[in-house]
Amino acid sequence: MKVKLILPALTEAESPFWRPIKYSLFPPLGLATLAAYLSPEDTIDLQDQHIETLNLEDNPDLVIIQVYITNAYRAYSIAQHYKKRGAYVILGGLHVTSLPHESAQFADTIFIGPGEDTFPQFLKDFKNKCPEKVYTSRIRTLEGIPPIRRDLIKRNMYLVPNSIVVTRGCPHHCTFCYKDAFFEGGKSFYTQVVDDALAEIERLPGRHLYFLDDHLLGNARFAYQLFDGMKGMNRVFQGAATVDSILRGNLIEKAAEAGLRSLFVGFETFSPENLKQSNKKQNLQKDYVLAVNRLHSLGIMINGSFVFGLDSDDRGVFERTVEWGVKNAITTSTYHILTPYPGTQLYTEMQQQGRIVCSDWNMYDTRHVVYKTMSITAEELENGYHWAYKEFYKWNNIVRSSINHDSLKHQLKHFFYTGGWKKFEAVWNFLIKTKNLHNMLPILESVLSKVRQKSPQTNKTEPLQQRALIDHKF
Repeated sequence: MKVKLILPALTEAESPFWRPIKYSLFPPLGLATLAAYLSPEDTIDLQDQHIETLNLEDNPDLVIIQVYITNAYRAYSIAQHYKKRGAYVILGGLHVTSLPHESAQFADTIFIGPGEDTFPQFLKDFKNKCPEKVYTSRIRTLEGIPPIRRDLIKRNMYLVPNSIVVTRGCPHHCTFCYKDAFFEGGKSFYTQVVDDALAEIERLPGRHLYFLDDHLLGNARFAYQLFDGMKGMNRVFQGAATVDSILRGNLIEKAAEAGLRSLFVGFETFSPENLKQSNKKQNLQKDYVLAVNRLHSLGIMINGSFVFGLDSDDRGVFERTVEWGVKNAITTSTYHILTPYPGTQLYTEMQQQGRIVCSDWNMYDTRHVVYKTMSITAEELENGYHWAYKEFYKWNNIVRSSINHDSLKHQLKHFFYTGGWKKFEAVWNFLIKTKNLHNMLPILESVLSKVRQKSPQTNKTEPLQQRALIDHKF
């Protein structure tokens, strides 16, 4: 059987804000995970449109397409194309789970939720010529899943090809979280067996790992055992976690000992009112600056995530957020305009309140306002979002932020990482076009090298939460 697996490019690929390097960082693993259940006799082609031009002139028997909200229309078009060519078409992913009735119009079969338990059943049914129209995930486990088909991934097209996922979902339930809806109807957070995760890491060549988990520290017992097993492997890795998990116990020290060098942290907002609105309980009453200092004391760089447009935000939120990030030496900042994705609690609430003003899924890219705002206008929100990115990554702010670290090595690491990420777009584009991006990995590993530890109390930056409670502006 000829099988084709496709990840269509997001609509941002046609936007002036498109950054090819952002989508050439690491290979997504969803389709390669499903491919592991296919027969060795099958001819398999996996294509990621972010890094390659799709070949639409072939004639596969089975086509599997992964759908996100901003690639939905493109995914539907590809699905229709292959159905006309006689292929059996499957759609799955976040958007399909959120809007199954919409997606079902363009597919022979749709998948709701994760596919580890349902895809093997579909293959049996398909072989017996009796596939269902809808498969819904109920059993949530990663025990006994076959190794990811990494041989199908075009490793040389990515900067960091060793992406890995050892957990699914997240233990928290923020109202705006797109992925929370994906795991509805079963366990919303579960892990691999530690030995299986370590075996997967052992199979990966080189030093660098990029954990795609939504919350790598979400299960403390699992994470402790994972990091204990990784000690001595000589790995450097990047991942994501919450403020609460950074401050709790000594798990973050364990991660640093195992090789953690960069962490994505969801600060999102500094307003207690906004945190409550978002059900982001894990950030309430937490000292963000203490978390930042603890990471810096371990030599861990920070990618801070911030959301603009929550109901308590005012016109000054952009300047305050950028200044805080620079003052506290956040290595990179990722800004988002609040986006009420279908399937989330936020979307349901706004729809009931009549606040959804746009249903063009291409606009749900966290760069556009698709709902009625409260304290600021939609124009002010979009302008402030773009201003924040431009301001944070100005050379003078990169320098200011860099020198806020205690050691020269950390200052240099910060400067080169931040500057390299945002200020050399032409170089990244050239490396991507000439298929030499993977040659930059040794430089990244050098930048991620270890910084000697210092006491987190050495930085006397005023705690943000104290200021927030005083002026109520964050």
